[in-house]
Amino acid sequence: MSKEHGVMGARERARTEITASIKAEARRQLASEGPAKLSLRAVARELGLVSSALYRYFPSRDDLLTALIVDAYDALGAAAEAALESSRTAPAPARWSAVCAAARTWALAHPQEYALIYGSPVPGYAAPQATVVPASRIGLALIAVARDAHRAGRLALPRVPGDLLPEARRMSADFAPDLPPSVAVTLVAAWSQLFGLISFELFGQFNRVVEAPEAFFAHAVHRLGREVGLLDTGRGGAAN
Repeated sequence: MSKEHGVMGARERARTEITASIKAEARRQLASEGPAKLSLRAVARELGLVSSALYRYFPSRDDLLTALIVDAYDALGAAAEAALESSRTAPAPARWSAVCAAARTWALAHPQEYALIYGSPVPGYAAPQATVVPASRIGLALIAVARDAHRAGRLALPRVPGDLLPEARRMSADFAPDLPPSVAVTLVAAWSQLFGLISFELFGQFNRVVEAPEAFFAHAVHRLGREVGLLDTGRGGAAN
Protein backbone atom coordinates (compact mmCIF):
# COMPACT_ATOMS: atom_id res chain seq x y z
CA MET A 1 0.00 0.00 0.00
CA SER A 2 1.34 3.46 -0.92
CA LYS A 3 1.79 6.22 1.61
CA GLU A 4 -0.94 8.21 -0.16
CA HIS A 5 -3.41 5.33 0.15
CA GLY A 6 -2.49 4.92 3.79
CA VAL A 7 -3.19 8.58 4.51
CA MET A 8 -6.50 8.42 2.64
CA GLY A 9 -7.47 5.31 4.59
CA ALA A 10 -6.68 6.97 7.90
CA ARG A 11 -8.71 10.03 6.94
CA GLU A 12 -11.64 7.87 5.91
CA ARG A 13 -11.52 5.98 9.22
CA ALA A 14 -11.35 9.24 11.14
CA ARG A 15 -14.32 10.61 9.20
CA THR A 16 -16.30 7.42 9.87
CA GLU A 17 -15.52 7.58 13.58
CA ILE A 18 -16.43 11.25 13.88
CA THR A 19 -19.65 10.71 11.93
CA ALA A 20 -20.58 7.87 14.29
CA SER A 21 -19.82 10.08 17.31
CA ILE A 22 -21.99 12.88 15.93
CA LYS A 23 -24.89 10.50 15.37
CA ALA A 24 -24.50 8.96 18.82
CA GLU A 25 -24.59 12.38 20.50
CA ALA A 26 -27.55 13.41 18.35
CA ARG A 27 -29.43 10.28 19.44
CA ARG A 28 -28.64 11.10 23.06
CA GLN A 29 -30.08 14.57 22.55
CA LEU A 30 -33.14 13.11 20.85
CA ALA A 31 -33.76 10.99 23.94
CA SER A 32 -33.40 13.91 26.33
CA GLU A 33 -34.75 16.86 24.33
CA GLY A 34 -36.75 15.46 21.41
CA PRO A 35 -36.14 15.96 17.68
CA ALA A 36 -37.58 19.48 17.54
CA LYS A 37 -34.77 20.74 19.80
CA LEU A 38 -31.93 18.94 18.03
CA SER A 39 -29.15 21.48 17.44
CA LEU A 40 -25.89 21.14 15.54
CA ARG A 41 -24.30 23.67 17.86
CA ALA A 42 -25.31 21.65 20.92
CA VAL A 43 -23.98 18.45 19.37
CA ALA A 44 -20.69 20.16 18.50
CA ARG A 45 -20.38 21.58 22.01
CA GLU A 46 -20.88 18.19 23.65
CA LEU A 47 -18.27 16.63 21.36
CA GLY A 48 -15.76 19.42 21.93
CA LEU A 49 -15.91 20.54 18.30
CA VAL A 50 -16.40 23.96 16.80
CA SER A 51 -19.64 24.30 14.85
CA SER A 52 -17.83 24.88 11.58
CA ALA A 53 -16.16 21.47 11.90
CA LEU A 54 -19.53 19.76 12.33
CA TYR A 55 -20.91 21.42 9.21
CA ARG A 56 -18.32 19.53 7.14
CA TYR A 57 -20.12 16.33 8.12
CA PHE A 58 -23.71 17.55 8.22
CA PRO A 59 -24.37 20.92 6.53
CA SER A 60 -27.64 21.44 8.41
CA ARG A 61 -29.82 20.07 11.19
CA ASP A 62 -32.07 18.54 8.54
CA ASP A 63 -29.14 16.64 7.03
CA LEU A 64 -28.35 15.18 10.45
CA LEU A 65 -32.01 14.32 11.05
CA THR A 66 -32.17 12.62 7.65
CA ALA A 67 -29.11 10.50 8.48
CA LEU A 68 -30.68 9.44 11.78
CA ILE A 69 -34.01 8.67 10.10
CA VAL A 70 -32.34 6.58 7.38
CA ASP A 71 -30.36 4.69 10.03
CA ALA A 72 -33.54 3.99 12.01
CA TYR A 73 -35.50 2.78 8.97
CA ASP A 74 -32.57 0.61 7.90
CA ALA A 75 -32.22 -0.94 11.36
CA LEU A 76 -35.95 -1.68 11.52
CA GLY A 77 -35.89 -3.05 7.99
CA ALA A 78 -32.89 -5.25 8.74
CA ALA A 79 -34.68 -6.72 11.77
CA ALA A 80 -37.77 -7.47 9.67
CA GLU A 81 -35.72 -9.00 6.85
CA ALA A 82 -33.79 -11.19 9.28
CA ALA A 83 -37.09 -12.50 10.66
CA LEU A 84 -38.37 -13.08 7.13
CA GLU A 85 -35.28 -15.08 6.22
CA SER A 86 -35.10 -17.12 9.43
CA SER A 87 -38.77 -18.15 9.06
CA ARG A 88 -38.45 -19.11 5.39
CA THR A 89 -39.65 -22.71 5.89
CA ALA A 90 -42.50 -21.81 8.27
CA PRO A 91 -46.18 -21.49 7.27
CA ALA A 92 -47.19 -18.08 5.95
CA PRO A 93 -49.05 -16.95 9.11
CA ALA A 94 -46.00 -17.77 11.24
CA ARG A 95 -43.73 -15.83 8.86
CA TRP A 96 -46.09 -12.86 8.99
CA SER A 97 -46.14 -12.96 12.78
CA ALA A 98 -42.34 -13.25 12.91
CA VAL A 99 -41.85 -10.14 10.78
CA CYS A 100 -44.39 -8.19 12.83
CA ALA A 101 -42.85 -9.36 16.11
CA ALA A 102 -39.39 -8.31 14.90
CA ALA A 103 -40.71 -4.80 14.23
CA ARG A 104 -42.22 -4.62 17.73
CA THR A 105 -39.07 -5.95 19.38
CA TRP A 106 -36.92 -3.39 17.59
CA ALA A 107 -39.30 -0.56 18.51
CA LEU A 108 -39.36 -1.50 22.19
CA ALA A 109 -35.55 -1.67 22.23
CA HIS A 110 -35.15 1.65 20.37
CA PRO A 111 -38.06 3.87 21.44
CA GLN A 112 -36.42 7.18 20.51
CA GLU A 113 -35.46 6.02 17.03
CA TYR A 114 -38.96 4.59 16.58
CA ALA A 115 -40.51 7.88 17.68
CA LEU A 116 -38.32 9.70 15.17
CA ILE A 117 -39.77 7.74 12.25
CA TYR A 118 -43.32 6.98 13.46
CA GLY A 119 -43.96 9.68 16.05
CA SER A 120 -45.04 13.30 15.63
CA PRO A 121 -43.58 15.11 12.61
CA VAL A 122 -40.58 17.31 13.36
CA PRO A 123 -41.59 20.98 12.88
CA GLY A 124 -40.01 22.48 9.79
CA TYR A 125 -38.57 19.20 8.53
CA ALA A 126 -39.57 17.55 5.25
CA ALA A 127 -38.17 14.09 4.65
CA PRO A 128 -36.21 13.92 1.38
CA GLN A 129 -36.28 11.19 -1.26
CA ALA A 130 -33.30 9.50 0.43
CA THR A 131 -35.63 8.18 3.16
CA VAL A 132 -38.05 6.42 0.80
CA VAL A 133 -36.11 3.22 0.09
CA PRO A 134 -35.10 2.60 3.74
CA ALA A 135 -38.68 3.29 4.86
CA SER A 136 -40.03 0.72 2.39
CA ARG A 137 -38.01 -2.21 3.74
CA ILE A 138 -40.50 -3.27 6.43
CA GLY A 139 -43.40 -3.02 3.97
CA LEU A 140 -41.53 -5.05 1.38
CA ALA A 141 -40.90 -7.78 3.98
CA LEU A 142 -44.65 -8.02 4.61
CA ILE A 143 -45.32 -8.05 0.86
CA ALA A 144 -42.80 -10.89 0.49
CA VAL A 145 -44.79 -13.04 2.93
CA ALA A 146 -47.98 -12.50 0.94
CA ARG A 147 -46.19 -13.02 -2.39
CA ASP A 148 -44.70 -16.36 -1.32
CA ALA A 149 -48.07 -17.50 0.04
CA HIS A 150 -49.78 -16.48 -3.21
CA ARG A 151 -47.25 -18.43 -5.28
CA ALA A 152 -47.77 -21.48 -3.05
CA GLY A 153 -51.56 -21.24 -3.41
CA ARG A 154 -51.97 -20.41 0.29
CA LEU A 155 -53.61 -17.03 -0.01
CA ALA A 156 -57.39 -16.61 0.20
CA LEU A 157 -57.83 -13.49 -1.86
CA PRO A 158 -59.78 -10.85 0.06
CA ARG A 159 -62.64 -8.87 -1.39
CA VAL A 160 -62.74 -5.10 -1.53
CA PRO A 161 -65.67 -2.77 -2.28
CA GLY A 162 -66.15 -1.84 -5.90
CA ASP A 163 -65.49 1.85 -5.29
CA LEU A 164 -62.07 0.94 -3.85
CA LEU A 165 -60.99 -1.19 -6.81
CA PRO A 166 -59.36 1.65 -8.80
CA GLU A 167 -57.23 2.53 -5.78
CA ALA A 168 -56.45 -1.15 -5.18
CA ARG A 169 -55.29 -1.51 -8.78
CA ARG A 170 -53.09 1.58 -8.48
CA MET A 171 -51.51 0.26 -5.27
CA SER A 172 -50.85 -3.10 -6.88
CA ALA A 173 -49.23 -1.48 -9.91
CA ASP A 174 -47.11 0.81 -7.74
CA PHE A 175 -45.55 -1.61 -5.27
CA ALA A 176 -46.92 -5.15 -5.66
CA PRO A 177 -47.46 -5.81 -9.38
CA ASP A 178 -47.23 -9.57 -8.90
CA LEU A 179 -50.09 -9.60 -6.39
CA PRO A 180 -53.82 -9.16 -7.04
CA PRO A 181 -55.15 -5.66 -6.32
CA SER A 182 -57.34 -6.89 -3.46
CA VAL A 183 -54.24 -8.18 -1.66
CA ALA A 184 -52.35 -4.91 -2.16
CA VAL A 185 -55.04 -2.82 -0.53
CA THR A 186 -55.39 -5.15 2.47
CA LEU A 187 -51.60 -5.20 2.88
CA VAL A 188 -51.57 -1.40 3.16
CA ALA A 189 -54.34 -1.57 5.76
CA ALA A 190 -52.48 -4.26 7.72
CA TRP A 191 -49.17 -2.34 7.52
CA SER A 192 -50.79 0.78 8.98
CA GLN A 193 -52.54 -1.21 11.71
CA LEU A 194 -49.29 -2.97 12.64
CA PHE A 195 -47.65 0.35 13.44
CA GLY A 196 -50.79 1.55 15.16
CA LEU A 197 -50.48 -1.42 17.53
CA ILE A 198 -46.79 -0.76 18.15
CA SER A 199 -47.30 2.98 18.65
CA PHE A 200 -50.21 2.50 21.06
CA GLU A 201 -48.07 0.21 23.18
CA LEU A 202 -44.91 2.30 23.00
CA PHE A 203 -46.55 5.68 23.59
CA GLY A 204 -48.78 4.52 26.45
CA GLN A 205 -52.25 4.44 24.90
CA PHE A 206 -52.70 0.85 26.06
CA ASN A 207 -52.01 1.72 29.70
CA ARG A 208 -54.70 0.19 31.97
CA VAL A 209 -56.29 -1.33 28.87
CA VAL A 210 -53.92 -4.08 27.73
CA GLU A 211 -52.13 -5.91 30.55
CA ALA A 212 -50.63 -8.75 28.48
CA PRO A 213 -49.14 -6.76 25.58
CA GLU A 214 -47.10 -9.55 24.00
CA ALA A 215 -50.03 -11.99 23.85
CA PHE A 216 -52.35 -9.22 22.69
CA PHE A 217 -49.94 -8.21 19.94
CA ALA A 218 -49.49 -11.81 18.76
CA HIS A 219 -53.27 -12.25 18.56
CA ALA A 220 -53.80 -8.95 16.78
CA VAL A 221 -51.14 -9.46 14.10
CA HIS A 222 -52.36 -13.02 13.48
CA ARG A 223 -55.79 -11.53 12.73
CA LEU A 224 -54.16 -8.99 10.41
CA GLY A 225 -52.51 -11.85 8.54
CA ARG A 226 -55.84 -13.57 8.13
CA GLU A 227 -57.37 -10.37 6.78
CA VAL A 228 -54.59 -10.26 4.19
CA GLY A 229 -55.63 -13.82 3.30
CA LEU A 230 -52.76 -15.92 4.70
CA LEU A 231 -53.67 -19.57 5.12
CA ASP A 232 -51.98 -22.42 6.94
CA THR A 233 -53.38 -24.95 4.46
CA GLY A 234 -55.60 -24.98 1.43
CA ARG A 235 -55.71 -22.90 -1.70
CA GLY A 236 -56.69 -19.31 -2.33
CA GLY A 237 -59.97 -18.10 -3.70
CA ALA A 238 -60.82 -15.78 -6.52
CA ALA A 239 -59.99 -12.11 -6.54
CA ASN A 240 -62.49 -9.46 -7.44
